[in-house]
Amino acid sequence: MTRQRFRGLILTTLLLFTLGLTVACRSGSNSVVQTTCYQVKHAAGTSCVPNTIERLVTLDGVSLEYAIALGLKPVGAAWNEGFSSHLQDQLANVENIGQAGEPNLERVLALKPDLILGLDSQQTLYAQASQIAPTVLLKFEHSGQWKDVFQTFSKALNRDAIAQQVMANYNRRLQDFKNRPRAKATPANKPLPSPPEVSVVRIYPDSINLYLRDSFCGTILQDAGLARPAAQDIGASEAKSLFDNQIQVSISLERIDQADGDIMFIWTSENTTQGNQTTQKKLAELRSNSLWQSLNATQQERVYFVPSYWIGSGPIAANAVIDDLFNYIKEQ
Repeated sequence: MTRQRFRGLILTTLLLFTLGLTVACRSGSNSVVQTTCYQVKHAAGTSCVPNTIERLVTLDGVSLEYAIALGLKPVGAAWNEGFSSHLQDQLANVENIGQAGEPNLERVLALKPDLILGLDSQQTLYAQASQIAPTVLLKFEHSGQWKDVFQTFSKALNRDAIAQQVMANYNRRLQDFKNRPRAKATPANKPLPSPPEVSVVRIYPDSINLYLRDSFCGTILQDAGLARPAAQDIGASEAKSLFDNQIQVSISLERIDQADGDIMFIWTSENTTQGNQTTQKKLAELRSNSLWQSLNATQQERVYFVPSYWIGSGPIAANAVIDDLFNYIKEQ
């Protein structure tokens, strides 16, 4: 046998050996390689998650935020610009692989991920994604379940201890909010009741929506010990039965009184320029309406416009909401 043929045989053997190890790990066999990963059951099947995750790709904004909160910075992620403003300082050197839930799988493949993470709503991508890398898709029904879903993600990523620290910090900050010093009364406004009723409103291009008790922001307001207006103090199961939506309900202009409260937070942003222009026009019409002008929150000048993290779904957004509570709710 010539030296050249001998080298070729050695290279072929090594290639087949490496391929065999890779297949063994992904197929869940009892190979020694399996000790470098652990099995995770999820919405689309069972996947072998690496013990050390070095090249994570996330398919949506929820998975992106949870990964960052758990100390993992993806090499690539799908996100919508308008809904990820609170994550911007975390996205340096993270390649945008497309819109949330609509990733470009060619870009994903080029990134050579060792794990792909997403939500159960992306199961149509699973067959292709799992050929690129182990893929985990976790259940997410609505944003009000964010704390439970965050725990599910932490278990799947083997980061329970970090999740406990994150939630302990969340609870500590809310306790600080409850114990904050009382502000001095001013002649410009009536004193706030304790607790004040907090309304959360979203202005769509074609509707006005109220966020209910078990929405993302609603859970934070509950945890902060704040009250909700009666029309918004509706739990997820009742809201599902009444409105076929667990977290929000549309109202007509004639029922704008249901948006009233001691304090009102409004979000108006849309994903497109045209949508945002339509929304701003609707908001201008609303603010000129006598029904709007008669609201308590309007007359007391306690209407505040907030970013999209108020309708978020993770602990980083939750802490941004808490920042706003400290900033805007000063009991007198």
